[in-house]
Amino acid sequence: MPGLPDLIAESQTTEEQFLRHIFVRDQMAEWSKHPLVMARAEGVHYWDVSGKRYLDGLSGIYVASVGHGNRRVIDSIKQQLDRLCFSPPMHGTNPLAVQLANVLAELAPGDLSTVKFECGGSEVTEAAIKLARQYHRLTGNPGKYKIISRYLSWHGSTLGALSASGLKGRKTVNEPLAPGFLHVFPPTCYRCPFGKTYPDCGITCATIIGDMIEMEDPSTVAAIMVEPIGHTGGVIDPPAEYLPILREICDRYNVLLIFDEIITGIGRTGRMFAAETFGVIPDVLCIAKGLGGGYAPLSAMICRESIADAFWGPIETNPGFVEGHTFEGNPISCAAGLAVLAEILERDLLTNVRVQGDHLRAGLERLAARYDVIGDIRGKGLFQAIEFVSDRATKARIPDGFGIKVGKCALERGLLCRFDPHWIALGPPLIVTSGQIDEMVAILEASLLDVLNPPPIE
Repeated sequence: MPGLPDLIAESQTTEEQFLRHIFVRDQMAEWSKHPLVMARAEGVHYWDVSGKRYLDGLSGIYVASVGHGNRRVIDSIKQQLDRLCFSPPMHGTNPLAVQLANVLAELAPGDLSTVKFECGGSEVTEAAIKLARQYHRLTGNPGKYKIISRYLSWHGSTLGALSASGLKGRKTVNEPLAPGFLHVFPPTCYRCPFGKTYPDCGITCATIIGDMIEMEDPSTVAAIMVEPIGHTGGVIDPPAEYLPILREICDRYNVLLIFDEIITGIGRTGRMFAAETFGVIPDVLCIAKGLGGGYAPLSAMICRESIADAFWGPIETNPGFVEGHTFEGNPISCAAGLAVLAEILERDLLTNVRVQGDHLRAGLERLAARYDVIGDIRGKGLFQAIEFVSDRATKARIPDGFGIKVGKCALERGLLCRFDPHWIALGPPLIVTSGQIDEMVAILEASLLDVLNPPPIE
């Protein structure tokens, strides 16, 4: 038998006989017809195993916050590898985890000040659900266990996070899911589920949540979990009043407000946290993806001081926060997180996000002025999307998976973006330049024309 590194050559990794030994997120039989296998990356570019270059208009999947091949992050990881790779999580932690927790406590708004580390977004949103239920139990409200979240949301793949999510395509195949999860319609102003028009709508999408809590019985509701800007429904950017109303409802009913900032956190919207962008402080804030920058798995749940205080007490009556994973607070991951945050702060990448976000919006607006299939533009900072329609006046959805066709054409032309049947999203690394934004928009336009004016079949 050959040595493990020589089992197959890199150039062979797109052959079906080898692809049959791995699951990816797409349908395997379809994906294997045109498999994408990346070999290396630098800055805002990928190269696949055949040498083709791609503009990373998606930060991998909103992860590569400070770009690929960042020397500060790589060197920090290398140095840590020589010092300590793993610390015993059942017995304590390590200096880098303590340092990173303190940095996050300093950066987070308000009194969000106590951190629980995990490895990924699913783990950390699930930890937030557990925290909410345990907090109410410790503070004399053991009946508060229900979690309210939104349709079209995505909070993760683990059972609790999936139960909180609102995507039928990902939920149905795994049902039955965990009990105790309720769903409401999201703030899709472009397609209001209540048939109303902003701003004369009374923000029904938010106020109705208070009615739901009343109908369910406030003594049974533990938390509301939302993404400040929803992703999977087509980058759902709420009206300004929406999150403040949720904050008031949570205060009124002693319900915790959880922000899933797996995507929007760590600079994506132009502030370190979307909580700052919208001016609303949640009780619990979840971050992942960009925190580790794609260099190591890392996520964090940050809760308010008053919530953390509930978990301090005599062990006879207070077990602390009952939640743990083998790789939580891993020193390699924390070294990456500290270096990523240093890059963002010292290079003032938050300003770059705001500047380039405005530049991206201007580019998308130019496309919308030229092509009436673009019905709406949504998002903030370097997290924006366009929705396709067949008629702007009626907002009728465009048929035949139009967005997927455009996205696949963009991929063929060397642009990595997020595409669904009716919308396309861009979320490049925070280091992106105006020239690179222009190139992304140009490829998107060319791809749009490919679909609108396909060549005749010979």
